[in-house]
Order: sequence, then C-alpha cells, then structure tokens
Amino acid sequence: MSDCAGSNLSDEAATGGGIAAELDAQTRLELEAAAFRGLVGHLQNRKDVQNIDLMNLAGFCRNCLAKWYLSAARDHNVAMDYDQAREVVYGMTYDEWKDNHQAPASDEQKRIFKENSHLHADIPGAK
Repeated sequence: MSDCAGSNLSDEAATGGGIAAELDAQTRLELEAAAFRGLVGHLQNRKDVQNIDLMNLAGFCRNCLAKWYLSAARDHNVAMDYDQAREVVYGMTYDEWKDNHQAPASDEQKRIFKENSHLHADIPGAK
C-alpha cells in the first residue's frame, strides 16, 4: 500500500476546542504519543487485519502510519528511512510481516482500493 500518505492537524483540529485546548504543550504531546503507541500496539496485535482492508475502510493503513512517523522524523532531522519507520509500526521488518501475515488481495479488495483512492490519506513529504 505505498499509495497511502496524511496531513498535519491544526492546533484547533487537534484539540477540538474542548479539554485538550486547556492542556499544556508537553501534556498534549505525551497524550498524543501514548495514543500513537496504543494504536501501533493494537495493530501489531491484530495481524489478522490486512492493510488493504484498513485502507478500504479508513483510508489509511500501517504503511501510512509509518509514513507519518517518517515524515515526523524528517521534520525533526532524525535520520531514518521508510523501512526503519515500517519496522517501528509493524514490530518486525516489513518483509517478515508480509511473509507471515499478509494475504493476497482479492479482486474485490483491489477494486474498492482503486475506487476509494481519492479518500486515501495524504502525507506530504513522506515519499
């Protein structure tokens, strides 16, 4: 799913104007990091969930998450490549994950993927 990509949330969009708007920057950062770790951990535990199904339902997948991570690393001048970012998200190398957990996509999954491509996450600077 190299076609996936994200966007940076504005402060207003990230906080929603509720309780999050009242958080100091460090607390907000720590909560967002914990949420990211929770999502990554959940996806690592749900090896049965295929990336193409995530893309077709939500417009992003593990590879998108890795691209957001890579984009953030680049923004912070952290030397990292896409394979290293995917290893953070997958908890193993991408080749290991593909060999052990990725099922071939059906024609129907591929059709939906193509039809919904305009809804896929857009991650500037991640390619």
